[in-house]
Amino acid sequence: MTTTLKPWPYPRWIAHRGAGKLAPENTMSAFRLGAQHGYRMFECDAKLSRDGVLFLMHDAGLERTTNGHGTGGDKSMGELAQLDAGSWHSRAYAGEPLPTLEALARWCLANHLHLNVEIKPTPGQEEETGRACGELMNRIWPQAEVQPLFTSFQPDALKGARETAPHIPRGLLVDKLADAKGTSPGDIDLKTALDLGCSAMVLNHALWTPELVAKVHGAGLRCSSYTVNDQWAAQRLIALGTDGIITDRVDMFSPAQTGSQL
Repeated sequence: MTTTLKPWPYPRWIAHRGAGKLAPENTMSAFRLGAQHGYRMFECDAKLSRDGVLFLMHDAGLERTTNGHGTGGDKSMGELAQLDAGSWHSRAYAGEPLPTLEALARWCLANHLHLNVEIKPTPGQEEETGRACGELMNRIWPQAEVQPLFTSFQPDALKGARETAPHIPRGLLVDKLADAKGTSPGDIDLKTALDLGCSAMVLNHALWTPELVAKVHGAGLRCSSYTVNDQWAAQRLIALGTDGIITDRVDMFSPAQTGSQL
């Protein structure tokens, strides 16, 4: 018996951290630029400040993408808001602030855009960060709207999100397939995703094979991929029948494209 696929009300093309590498990642300028390129769904990274505010940043440390030092999660939102999150990228973005997840979510709602929140907790704050993401969306995201997608490499973060917002779809991020004697590639990860009540698995794009796509779809889950920056990779994933493509190359891929147009 074939399992019914989970609903997937999202566009195929998803802009990575706002606009890929064209603007400083996880800033409002990046999301605005991605929208100017026609993208209707955005991936971002969310973590908790010391005082419990969800802010956008990929790394645990501040050094790569701001002029700050130390661990972002150890700072208050007031301290984080004073950092320059744009100069590292280019002069055009000097002084760009770190946004809160709430600011991005409200911008998406105002512009009828879709959001993929990667829950990227500071180590040791997995469940707490997931719960906070669910609580925030319960407060500001109308039930009548297409809900955000929560994703994470950390199962505990997805557990936390499920506790506070079970109605919001979840996706398990996988960079390397778990391996155990007597199992086929992807079996352990698929079981984890099913145990978490996920709607999707989001894999390093090179991991998808026809067999794995069939297995995941057969279990009722959707198949999405990161980070796809080459035409040959996008064509392969579309031919495999996958459902979502996260890309840095918002300047190369038009979200209106089909496989034959790549």
